[in-house]
Amino acid sequence: MTSVSLVTTFARRFSSTSRLLQIQVGDKLPSIALHQNSPGNKVDIRQLFANKKGILFAVPGAFTPGCSKTHLPGYLQHYDNFKSKGIDVIACVSVNDAFVVDAWSKSNNVDDRLEMLADTSAQFTKSVGLDFDATPVLGNIRSKRYAMIIEDTVVKQINVEPDGTGLSCSLAQNILEQLS
Repeated sequence: MTSVSLVTTFARRFSSTSRLLQIQVGDKLPSIALHQNSPGNKVDIRQLFANKKGILFAVPGAFTPGCSKTHLPGYLQHYDNFKSKGIDVIACVSVNDAFVVDAWSKSNNVDDRLEMLADTSAQFTKSVGLDFDATPVLGNIRSKRYAMIIEDTVVKQINVEPDGTGLSCSLAQNILEQLS
């Protein structure tokens, strides 16, 4: 590859908006603190998956219809199946404040089965390049809907919904099939 094409490739990947590339298979999770249950309880997402096999999925918003009726309930319904496949941790990320995510967790009887994490300023979501501007509908930047299979902080599989919000490739049953 010539130096001109390298520069062109680099320029395309890092446009004038300084937007980072989407996280890819083989990448490590960034070390970013998210909130669990309250603003004072911080969890480093990389440390959460250190030396573990897990699932990380994200939703556009707590209490939104697709997230509450389909996405989150699917992971709860298949929790035992994931455990039988060697999954140590299942975490859900939402760009909401910690109180909203905690209330959503309680209203869905999550208990201690899933790690429910609030990405209050979308710092993690932006760092993995999976944010979108949902200001007209949800009031701010939100996460695209996705699911990742993680092994010791490394992304082994990533399923991002083609339109960012649909309910297909990131659903629990699809991730279970990928673990088989």
